[in-house]
Amino acid sequence: MENLDYTISGHTKLVALLGSPVSHSMSPAVQNESFRLTGLDYCYLAFDVKEEALAEVVRAFRLMDVRGMNITMPCKNRMAELCDELSPEARFCGAVNTVVNENGRLTGYSTDGTGFLRSAGEHGFQVRGSHIVLLGTGGAASSILTACALAGADAITVFGRPGGRYYDRAEQIASGLRQSQGTSITVTAFDSTMLREAVSNAGLLVNATPVGMGSDSNSCLIPDESFFHRDLIVADAIYEPRATKLVRMARSAGLTAFGGLDMLMYQGAAAFRLWTGRDMPVGEIRGKFFPERL
Repeated sequence: MENLDYTISGHTKLVALLGSPVSHSMSPAVQNESFRLTGLDYCYLAFDVKEEALAEVVRAFRLMDVRGMNITMPCKNRMAELCDELSPEARFCGAVNTVVNENGRLTGYSTDGTGFLRSAGEHGFQVRGSHIVLLGTGGAASSILTACALAGADAITVFGRPGGRYYDRAEQIASGLRQSQGTSITVTAFDSTMLREAVSNAGLLVNATPVGMGSDSNSCLIPDESFFHRDLIVADAIYEPRATKLVRMARSAGLTAFGGLDMLMYQGAAAFRLWTGRDMPVGEIRGKFFPERL
C-alpha cells in the first residue's frame, strides 16, 4: 500500500460514497489524493449500502455530522427524497449524486450534468442556443438533459425505449423543463428514420445509454457514418472502454468526439468544491488517474 503523507486526526472530516456495488469505484482514490494535494483534513470512504438501508444510514450520518456524500446506483432517486433541500438540477431530474451536510441539514446536488457540460465545453461545444440529440432516458441521460436545458440549449431531442419507468420519468422531466426554461424538448421512441433527421439538425449527439460499454464495446446505436454531418460533435457518457464504437466511428468520419472520462472527473471535481470550497487539482488528478484521456 502506498504511504500517505497525512494522518487521520480528531478533526478529520468524513466524506462517504453510498450505493451498491461500490468496490470498483475510483472515487476514494481520486478524492483522497485531492485532499492530500490540497492539504485538507478530509477522508473519503466507500460503504456498500442497499437502497432499503439508505434512510437509516443517512440518519446516522446526520447525527455524526459527516461532511458530505456521493451517491451512486441504486440510491440516487431515494436520496433525493431524503434531502432537506435540492439544487435546481437535482430537483428537475429527481436524483442526487452529491450531498452536503451543514449542521444536520442535507442539500442534494446532481453534478453529473455539470461534469458533462464542462467536458463538452473543453471539446469546443457551446450549449447555449444549441440543438442536441440525446440517446437514453436513464440516470445519466436525465442529468445531461437537465444540465443542458438549464444551460440554455434551444432544442433537445431524447430517444428512448417506451414503456419503462425511465422513459416515463424522462417525459416528466422534459415537461417541467419546457415550462420553466422554455426549451423545446421532445422525448420519443427510438426510430432510425427519426434519429437520422434529428441528428441532421443537431450540433451535438450524446449517447447516455449502456450500449457500447464493456463487453458490449462493438455495439452502437448509430448504424453507420452516414448519420453524421461535418459540423456535428459526438459524445459518449461511457468511459470503459475509453473510446466506444460510437466515438471511434465519429473520429473516423473526421468529427470531434469524446468519451465519458472527463465527465467522470469533472463531476467529482464539482462535488469536491461543494464539500470543501476549494478547486480540485484536476491537472494532477488527470495525470495520475486518467493519463490515457481520449
